[in-house]
Amino acid sequence: MRLAVWSGPRNLSTAMMYAFGHREDFTAVDEPFYAAYLAKTGLIHPMGDQIIASQPTDPDQVIAGLLAPTAKPHVYHKHMSQHMIDGIPREFIEECTNVFLIRHPARVVASFSAKYDNVTLDSIGFVQQYELCNQLMAKGIAPVVIDSADIRRAPEAGLRAMCDAVGLEFDPSMLHWPAGPHPDDGVWAAHWYGAVHQSTGFAGVEGPLPDVPEALQPLVDGAMPHYEQMQKMALSFT
Repeated sequence: MRLAVWSGPRNLSTAMMYAFGHREDFTAVDEPFYAAYLAKTGLIHPMGDQIIASQPTDPDQVIAGLLAPTAKPHVYHKHMSQHMIDGIPREFIEECTNVFLIRHPARVVASFSAKYDNVTLDSIGFVQQYELCNQLMAKGIAPVVIDSADIRRAPEAGLRAMCDAVGLEFDPSMLHWPAGPHPDDGVWAAHWYGAVHQSTGFAGVEGPLPDVPEALQPLVDGAMPHYEQMQKMALSFT
């Protein structure tokens, strides 16, 4: 199985990669389009030069790698929806089993803006995520959507529900992983993965929604309709 999991930034995505990557029957790929995204947009990101040097920048080469056979029965693709810009083909997703990981926009904006200065609606991925979801639905493929808040509330129940939805057996090893850097990490982990490197499992329930600075509130407002539509489709297990 090629399990492609689509999220935006700051959305439990690394912990989910660690969970699946800890299974004996999975390998994992961390944000395979990151270098292509930076090369095509010219955006300045932390460690941008190292990222571009670490991965192919040709989307077709990336896709060929994603669809190639793997040493283990299954592979987990950790994707950032915002990387799917014009010029990066999307048809390949129809050859994968796709899951959409969502998070409330206020939490995403508050967390991402603490690490990156130039946050835009495009950079938080909600629009692209909803487009990808609609692409599958147009092909008659029912999307699998899971809210990261629900995973944090009930990790085992959430992972069991997700595995069942995609036709996998649940593996208890998914609930814990070793602290520190992981072999599947992209080169950018040194900047972005500090908190998850201190973890050995999923963090607990989050508190109230954060206060978002007034200047960033339009981003929350722009993302909310897409989040709300996808939230209606989210797996129910709590």
